[in-house]
Amino acid sequence: MIQLKTIEEIILIKKSAFLVSKTLGMLAKEVKPGVNTLFLDKLAENFIRDHGGEPAFLGLYDFPNTLCVSPNHQVVHGIPNQSPLCEGDILSIDCGVYMNGFYGEHAYTFEVGTVSNDIKKFLNCSKKSLYIGISKCRTGNHTGDIGYSIQSYIEKNGYSVVKDLVGHGLGKEMHEDPQIPNFGKKGKGFQLKNGLVLSVEPMINLGTSEILFHKDGWTITTLDEKISAHYEHNIAIIDGYPCLLSTFRYIYKELNIQSFEEDPFQNKKIDIDNF
Repeated sequence: MIQLKTIEEIILIKKSAFLVSKTLGMLAKEVKPGVNTLFLDKLAENFIRDHGGEPAFLGLYDFPNTLCVSPNHQVVHGIPNQSPLCEGDILSIDCGVYMNGFYGEHAYTFEVGTVSNDIKKFLNCSKKSLYIGISKCRTGNHTGDIGYSIQSYIEKNGYSVVKDLVGHGLGKEMHEDPQIPNFGKKGKGFQLKNGLVLSVEPMINLGTSEILFHKDGWTITTLDEKISAHYEHNIAIIDGYPCLLSTFRYIYKELNIQSFEEDPFQNKKIDIDNF
């Protein structure tokens, strides 16, 4: 069942999403060689609780931790552990917050130390596909338009989209309808409407799109063991257009990255600084 949101509800979702954004920003300076992901997980849990939220993933579907941490060829849902990160790794961190009755959650793939130019190109392409997908989140378009735009861009660049995992609606539940695949056909699927809140999250593989589900019930890896990237934003459709509820700007501040990629997706109606 599709749950359209009021502006007041969207603002509350944005507050939850922004606490996720700030948590990822805090973690950005901690992702480095020698650090283990269990340490990052505890930092995130404490930060979220100290800022009035609850770790949304902890206990959800019996997941044991605050963060999903997925290095290198892990796609998503990796469980934090004591294995140290290594120079040249990549690490996808997916984080969620529950606050004021609503969820926020999104993901970013970090470089660990110095990575190769080929990996940088792959990560930049993966992240760009996120904003290409978001740009299609307009009234009158369909979920298939989102997926088609992501798939077309990624495959044109020689990579592949994961087809067994999807984005989703977001609100009082972590996973709401509709599903948002990262592949599809123009004009197909659910027609987008004002008030819809979505998690758009391309999961992009360097090699094959095929994935492997592990026996722990959580870990998912690429079948060919080539690296995978995961970027995710929360957006709302307001006045016909996509509006970001999450941001990477806290990450970029810590990493000294200048970016204007989020500028087209802002809306003063949901500026939480005014509430």
